[in-house]
Amino acid sequence: MAGAERTIIIEAPIQVVYDIIVDYEKYPEFLSEIDKVKVLARNGSVVDAEYTASMVKTVSYSLRLTGTPPTSVRWSLLKASFMKSNDGGWTLKDLGDGRTQATYGLEVRVSRLVPGKLVDKLTVTTLPATLDAFKKRAESMV
Repeated sequence: MAGAERTIIIEAPIQVVYDIIVDYEKYPEFLSEIDKVKVLARNGSVVDAEYTASMVKTVSYSLRLTGTPPTSVRWSLLKASFMKSNDGGWTLKDLGDGRTQATYGLEVRVSRLVPGKLVDKLTVTTLPATLDAFKKRAESMV
């Protein structure tokens, strides 16, 4: 299993950051590797969403995302041909001065046929770029 976690400070209020995280269908606007997000079902703060992403090759996967406004979003894998599991989430902390501490982490287990290059892209390469993209998006909203 491959995993990664990183924490950053975002110069935006916690609610702004949370709202951007849960606006899944807008991800293609600011995450270069995400081509499309389709919400399959919504029940309160629980959302099933299908992602199409370009990571070495184009892949598709579905996640169940559960939000706890405005402090966290957790997810788990529903379906993917190349992953056995994908669990992770965001934890947000209001720093009290209009800034938010955001921690993003994930644990991924892939099938044996998946090249190590894709696993590295999911956990090592994409993680800092993802955090930077969310930071830039949130800071542009305030």
